[in-house]
Amino acid sequence: MVVLRLPRQLTHPARLLPAAFVLAITVGTLVLMLPWARRGPGGTDPMTALFTATSAVCVTGLTVVDTGQYWTFAGQVVIMMLILVGGFGITALATLIVLSVAGRLGLQTRLAAQRETKTLALGDVTGVLVRVGLVMLTLQATVAAVLTARLLTAYDEPFGQAVWDGVFHAVSASNNAGFSLYLDSLARYEADPVIVLTVCAAIVVGGLGFPVLLELARGWRRPGQWSVHTRLTVWATVVLLVAGLLMMVVYEWNNPSTLGPLDTGGKVLGSVFHAVQPRTAGFRTIDIAGMRQETLFSQVILMFIGGGSAGTAGGIKVTTAAILVVLVVAEVRGNPDVTVGRRRIATETQRQAVGIALVGLVAVVAGSLVIMSTTQIPFGPAVFEATSAFGTVGLSLGFDADLPTSAQLMLVALMFVGRVGPVAAFSFFALRTTQSRFRYPQTRPLVG
Repeated sequence: MVVLRLPRQLTHPARLLPAAFVLAITVGTLVLMLPWARRGPGGTDPMTALFTATSAVCVTGLTVVDTGQYWTFAGQVVIMMLILVGGFGITALATLIVLSVAGRLGLQTRLAAQRETKTLALGDVTGVLVRVGLVMLTLQATVAAVLTARLLTAYDEPFGQAVWDGVFHAVSASNNAGFSLYLDSLARYEADPVIVLTVCAAIVVGGLGFPVLLELARGWRRPGQWSVHTRLTVWATVVLLVAGLLMMVVYEWNNPSTLGPLDTGGKVLGSVFHAVQPRTAGFRTIDIAGMRQETLFSQVILMFIGGGSAGTAGGIKVTTAAILVVLVVAEVRGNPDVTVGRRRIATETQRQAVGIALVGLVAVVAGSLVIMSTTQIPFGPAVFEATSAFGTVGLSLGFDADLPTSAQLMLVALMFVGRVGPVAAFSFFALRTTQSRFRYPQTRPLVG
């Protein structure tokens, strides 16, 4: 019997994950360049196809063309399939492929899947990945059913169009992608609580991360028994959502360019909706460019942090941010141990959090510099666009379609790094942890 084996160099998750994403983006780009994928004569130019494929696979939502008008139905189906592939995770797909053709996993690949899904049993990788797929399908089917029913009953859309709109936006929302078939995103539904709150729920659930969802499904009524990872993810998510909501209420409630013209119900819905969107989903119901500078700054912070680990969210992840906070608190208190509840955070985990945050910061700074140096976009909007791309959010101030090729390529690179970088960096750091046979003498350089 012939058994297919991957080269050892490619089975390391720090190499396998980027390689798999590059493959998916390449295939998506080539397919979207075919004449039948776009409306009008001829095929799509390579830059538009590359940007759209990267945004879809990296579940970002940034676009340089109108998704509903530029692409044919077949092209829209391709984009949705790319979102599904990116949302499920190339690591999970690669693990299932290795399982099916080889019947077993190498230790390093098992560890990668274990860390990605936060499962404890090395022998249960297949079961975990199957449950992840079932959770995703259940969430997307539920959201699609609600959206389709609402479009049929409240907006009298034709049955076929309502089903497609409901399915596409359910997949996009559940995977934190932010792609919309409407030129105004979801602004036409700004006063519809069913659509707005359903999309918000899909984004929050999809952004928690599947390890958290699986643990909550087993014991959501017993928060005292939650793992440290689940506690950090849930409570950090609550804090960030509340903070985003307060910023919207304080700065946008009477802003004539955003929430000001709406009635009280519309203002509440708009505030809730745009407190959720920086969690790495790029839908909008108001004009982002009309937001006050204070709100945009808060959105940049939320986009950089992102959502939960091992889910569809981007950013450095809420657990990374939470660990950095408790690390600083411990340092201020002079506590040698960094603790959450009655558990110490491992030194390796602290270092991984610092490393991931620094990688993200360097990426955003570099992207902002390239955008500013190749365009006339000022500092604030450049940082916003770069952070949105790195955080795989998809919110934009409206510059993307007019950016030169060099700036668009930088956004493509940021979307790629933002999606695979934190996971690949975590796998690289975790699997390279070794015990040194000796230690150098300690010294204390002046800091600060």
